[in-house]
Amino acid sequence: MIVELPDLPANERVTVEEIRLELACALYARGRIGKVAATEMAGVDFLTFQRALRERGVPLYTEQMLTSDLQSLNESFPK
Repeated sequence: MIVELPDLPANERVTVEEIRLELACALYARGRIGKVAATEMAGVDFLTFQRALRERGVPLYTEQMLTSDLQSLNESFPK
């Protein structure tokens, strides 16, 4: 995928790597993509991506994730 952005003034340089990381964090935070896909989009390792999420105040594990995990476990191991 190619995304074209306007050039920024010289005093506001943002690298391609920064844009990829910001986009991946934002899409993950909005629930649009998962952590693995976001890590790949950002072009960083998993721990670096988790650190970036923490720096941005994005929860690493949410109540919704817990609910989903519990539902999956209950379906896999019915009582």
